[in-house]
Amino acid sequence: MKVLGILGSPRVGGNSDILLDQALAGAKDAGGEVEKIVLCKKKISGCLDCQKCNETGVCAVQDDMLEIHKKILEADAIIHSVPVYFWSMTAQMKAYLDRWCAFFDAEWRWHKAYRPKMKGKRIGLITVCGDPNVSTADPIVHSFKNTCQFTGLNLLGVVQASASTKGEVSKNEEIKRKAYDLGTISVTR
Repeated sequence: MKVLGILGSPRVGGNSDILLDQALAGAKDAGGEVEKIVLCKKKISGCLDCQKCNETGVCAVQDDMLEIHKKILEADAIIHSVPVYFWSMTAQMKAYLDRWCAFFDAEWRWHKAYRPKMKGKRIGLITVCGDPNVSTADPIVHSFKNTCQFTGLNLLGVVQASASTKGEVSKNEEIKRKAYDLGTISVTR
């Protein structure tokens, strides 16, 4: 079972990163093979809407997303971790998600070659916001839930945390346990 962790925070070592590491530890302890991708360390351009991928299933933009596409296809589960920036996901996570369009044809169906690898793939989400009210991250949750419903992906769960200063979440044992459990179910469910 391969579990891919996607960090959408530009603050490496921050709260989103800490919780993603917890989730990946849970997956590894459950017998999963884990890998983490830090989006801010990759060159990922935004989607150009050139529609070339509608025919080929391959994005025309030559950057690091092409390699990430391969890792997405190989993974059994993908856990995303992202903080709230201006009431939405970070630019890094948005560019990454927009580039998923290469997996679809012009009718917004999975490309035939990708359908068996993508349909039902397990997805997890971790959000972190500075607001004590974790529902501030609901726009991110809504985006992931809609994506899963539209595409037939299996949303395993969402962990929402509140933390502001770098590393603050490391003191929150309950939320770290929830992230760890999300990683565990990414392998066992």
